[in-house]
Amino acid sequence: QVQLVESGGGLVQAGGSLRLSCAASGSIFSINAMGWYRQTPGKQRELVALKSSGGSTNYADSVRGRFAISRDNAKNTVYLQMNSLKPEDTAVYYCILRQSGYGYWGQGTQVTVSS
Repeated sequence: QVQLVESGGGLVQAGGSLRLSCAASGSIFSINAMGWYRQTPGKQRELVALKSSGGSTNYADSVRGRFAISRDNAKNTVYLQMNSLKPEDTAVYYCILRQSGYGYWGQGTQVTVSS
C-alpha cells in the first residue's frame, strides 16, 4: 500500500500564495509520476499539475504561469507552489502518485481564496 499525506492548504486572499506538500510512504518502488488534481462541489476532479519521473511536466491552462510543481525524489515528496491565487482556484486539492499502472490518492486539502 501507498500512503500520501498532504499539507499546506488554507485560506488566503486573492493575489496571495500557498505551498502544498505531499509526502508518500509505504510500498514505493517505481514512481511514474506525482502531481495534483483539484475538485469543487458538483464538478469532476481536474488535473492541476503532474510531473513525471522522466522530468516532463503538465499544467492545466488555468494555472500555467502561476503554479509550479516540483519533486524531491529522495523524500518521495511533491510540492505545488501556488502564486497569484484567484477565487476560482478555491477547491479541494488532491495529491496523486502513479506507479505500475495504479493511481494512489491523498485525502485532500482545502484551498480557499477570498476575493
